[in-house]
Amino acid sequence: MTEGVLTETIQCPSGMPAHLARPEAPGRYPIVILMHERYGLVQHTKDLAARCARDGFVVLAPDFFFKHPDPAALNAGSSRYDMTDREAIALLKSALVALENHPSADMGRIAVAGYCQTGRHPLVFAAEVKIQAAIVWYGAASKREWEATEAQPVPLDDAIAHLDCPVFGAFGADDHIISVEDVRRFRDCLESHRKSYEIHLYAGAPHGWLNDTMPGRYRKAQADAAWAAQQDFLKDVFAGKWPKTSVRWRFDSNFGDHYDFAKNRRQE
Repeated sequence: MTEGVLTETIQCPSGMPAHLARPEAPGRYPIVILMHERYGLVQHTKDLAARCARDGFVVLAPDFFFKHPDPAALNAGSSRYDMTDREAIALLKSALVALENHPSADMGRIAVAGYCQTGRHPLVFAAEVKIQAAIVWYGAASKREWEATEAQPVPLDDAIAHLDCPVFGAFGADDHIISVEDVRRFRDCLESHRKSYEIHLYAGAPHGWLNDTMPGRYRKAQADAAWAAQQDFLKDVFAGKWPKTSVRWRFDSNFGDHYDFAKNRRQE
């Protein structure tokens, strides 16, 4: 239990269960919908929800893969659930409906955050539904994300073109899935469509480097820096400091001069 934070399990209209974390003090707070990694709604995601709520947000972490027949295998990483863009959008809408009458939730201030496998979904959602911020952690930018498929019928470039909110991105230079060139392509796409963004690329950070339950990939210094940057970004967005009348670009990049994506390896 995190001091000053209340947590509970709720059910969204779609039947999807969700972990809700909010400040204990009464008031109306901005909303963060926190999408989990490929492992489903595990303790790491609940920890992030509490951490975010402690900073003054109502955080809903739904179990987007609740239809998977073997949750234990999913949580262990030995199985996966391939959620389509349409399913993600429908479930995100359901998550917001679940908060509509909550006294602590400010429905006029909403951010959606995706991690790893769900990294693209805040973008495709924001292309259809008006929110105030989309957050991407080591997702969305790999080569496979740009192609139109049955599961992701709208090309990522088209989704980005229809964004109506700023984007925060956090990536690692040691990622074995997303290369530095992939991050640059993501940045360049945002710029070509004149979308506001703040992107950080951290040296020495492999894929999944925010996850402190996986010691092989967790990088505390980079994780702490990126989390602080994300929270500052959200506070500024919700305070009106990223107005739609201006385009704001920030790209903070750090990687080795002998960088070679081919040498990056999966870390546990």
